[in-house]
Amino acid sequence: MTTPLKPEIAAPDALPATSGPQRSRHRPPEVLSKSEVIALINACSHRAPTGIRNRALIAVLWRCGLRISEALALEPSDIDLPAGTLRVRHGTGEHPRPGGIDQPTSALLSAWLDRRAALEPPPDAENPVFCTLAGGRVDPSYVRHLLPRLARKAGVDRRVHAYGLRHTYAAELAREHTPIDVIRDALGHSTLAVTDRYLRDVAPSDVGETMRARTWKQP
Repeated sequence: MTTPLKPEIAAPDALPATSGPQRSRHRPPEVLSKSEVIALINACSHRAPTGIRNRALIAVLWRCGLRISEALALEPSDIDLPAGTLRVRHGTGEHPRPGGIDQPTSALLSAWLDRRAALEPPPDAENPVFCTLAGGRVDPSYVRHLLPRLARKAGVDRRVHAYGLRHTYAAELAREHTPIDVIRDALGHSTLAVTDRYLRDVAPSDVGETMRARTWKQP
């Protein structure tokens, strides 16, 4: 029986102990462009098994909006490529939710699952979709170190992390005018208020563009 993983929570920056009140530093969300995420994917090897796996993992984090813990907890039975669906069983609060897989992401997943089938893990190994070459579970710290390395290789001059791919997913949905209740369900939020606060951070309305579009007749 697979032990559910705890949801990833961004830890606040470490602060020295003081006698007064402490305040953690909050960095604004990093939303990547589509070309930047594609550059990250292309920076992975197209031939090595780990590269094929990492290409699929980045695509799932970006195009399905999963938290890193949710993606690494996926098992083959959670994914239905012909139907283009996946099931997140170990989300925040352990509330399962459905998700969709677009065709390019499905192709990357299919390539990895084919390569994964050739691995020969020990009989008592766990069964995650994104496994190590020995069949074990990929550690989240591996992904946290992988993404900045790929960013440097791809020439992406930003702070790149797994949660930023989720931010990018949410921002893209908002820009595509996806209804907020659909975004809520896709992200696995408990309420619309949570999603509203989230989108205000990752996809703030462009006040400047709105103001520039206004006109008046000069006397």
